[in-house]
Amino acid sequence: MSFLNCLPLLWGLTKTGSLTGLDLTEASPEILSAALPEGRLDISAISVFEFLKNADDLVVLPDVAVGSDGDVQSCLIFSKVPLDELDDAKVALGSTSRTSVRLAQLLLAERIGVRPVYHVAPPDLGAMLADAQAAVVIGDPALRAALHDAPRLGLHVHDLGGMWRDWTGLPFVFAVFAARREFLAREPGVVRRFHADLTEARDLSLQEIDLICEQAARKVEFDAETLKDYYVNGLDFSFGTRQLVALTEFARRVGGPDAGFPADVKIDVLDTPA
Repeated sequence: MSFLNCLPLLWGLTKTGSLTGLDLTEASPEILSAALPEGRLDISAISVFEFLKNADDLVVLPDVAVGSDGDVQSCLIFSKVPLDELDDAKVALGSTSRTSVRLAQLLLAERIGVRPVYHVAPPDLGAMLADAQAAVVIGDPALRAALHDAPRLGLHVHDLGGMWRDWTGLPFVFAVFAARREFLAREPGVVRRFHADLTEARDLSLQEIDLICEQAARKVEFDAETLKDYYVNGLDFSFGTRQLVALTEFARRVGGPDAGFPADVKIDVLDTPA
């Protein structure tokens, strides 16, 4: 994903040479989430909402994901008023991730008890709030807005990962890595090798996170300290039993005919050697 949240994984894959022989695509979550089930990609990060809609055709790679176990820092609700005052108010939803949008709608409806009027908009906070009382923004724009725009505009900032954890006691998974079931059947060795490489890349990147942040800070608008806090205290790159339980719980709460998948959708995870 062409957000800072995947930079450590990409750095690790590059450092270990794991990308040799692979055709790499970098794009925003909604583009990748469409390309994988359509067969334009064989293995990809994919928004969990889109994964659940296509679970019959996909298999999750274990151990590595993009999530949080509390505040994630980059999936946020920015509001001009307290959340309990958003009933019937206009709320703009960022167009780059259906998972965060659906999570925000779930939390506002069932945890806060309000029913806003939603519309989808490009992820520009200023433009989103021109005609709305609140906005859901993810990724680099959310990080930027939390640091600069929210304090300047006096906005309330609510973290979707933290709200979910406070409500359920569970981590939240925003994106998984998955392979098309057809590709796994045809090229099981490639999928298993990439899974091993991805896990190694994750571990290496966390070991060398200071170096990654120092190098990244020269190219992006965030300093090394901010990036390290995001990678170490915000994001969680693991996918184990708790994350699978969390993904199953999210599916149970939002699944149904309108979602495009049943609440008890079957989630298959790649078997790996013990």
